[in-house]
Amino acid sequence: MEAIFRSAAALGVDAVLVSPRCADPLYRRSVRVSMGTVFQVPWTRLESWPGGLEALAADGFTVAALALSDDAVSLDDLAADPPERLAMVLGTEGDGLSRGAVAAADVVVKIPMAGGVDSLNVAAASAVAFWATRAG
Repeated sequence: MEAIFRSAAALGVDAVLVSPRCADPLYRRSVRVSMGTVFQVPWTRLESWPGGLEALAADGFTVAALALSDDAVSLDDLAADPPERLAMVLGTEGDGLSRGAVAAADVVVKIPMAGGVDSLNVAAASAVAFWATRAG
């Protein structure tokens, strides 16, 4: 999570939303590893999961779940024609996103990979996705 905050700050992400069970971004180690960017990037904790994703969609966001799925579109395709308001959903390193979170998303997105690699860790995936979809 800490590296996600650093990438969010570096790449101009508007805000970070954390799920109800996510570790506390203000925990001393989190603040240190994030290099203090937890104080720079606005963030809040969603009250319900994955129900909070439905609220984002109701507020006009396109919810994009980064996950491995047969029906996933390439991050390149999403970046080529980005929605006006985009909320990216990232899962844990081990389990990824829950089925409920993927089902609540408007689109499932995967990062194109080479060399027989199927995925990146969540910190690297967030940085790639934030960079690909950054504004201007």
